[in-house]
Amino acid sequence: MFLYLVRHGEAKNKNEDPLQGLTDKGIRDVNKTARYLAEQRVKVTRIFHSGKLRAFQTAQIIADAMGTDYPITETDGLAPTDDPGIWYERICEMNCDTLLVGHLPYLNILFALLLSGTQGNGLVGFETGETACFERAQDCRWELKWKTSPEMIK
Repeated sequence: MFLYLVRHGEAKNKNEDPLQGLTDKGIRDVNKTARYLAEQRVKVTRIFHSGKLRAFQTAQIIADAMGTDYPITETDGLAPTDDPGIWYERICEMNCDTLLVGHLPYLNILFALLLSGTQGNGLVGFETGETACFERAQDCRWELKWKTSPEMIK
């Protein structure tokens, strides 16, 4: 099983947009990420996002680029301050390739949990629009296969 963690694209500030949708740069960056995923022939059967507009927009752009027939799903447990242990347990039960669109500090903590089994927050950073790909090795142990940001994609 492959698991993809994606941080939403750059969002507008609350004064400009109370719902904090993606900026023009955020849309461009997520489109680069989405094209990269499509070029790598990434196929997932499930795409989940938090209820925040910027995460939904990011998930939609990626789903459109990948040409997936599976709907994207708003779900609980992916908000910035939610407990990453909730989704860690969920993905340990899953057997299908899955993509999660989330936020900081949540993704930093989940990343550490996948690699080390502990909820450290300083292990890694996630830029906006950045993606990490994990493969389940055995049980609920994960290997980082790659990690890329929009700036790294040509």
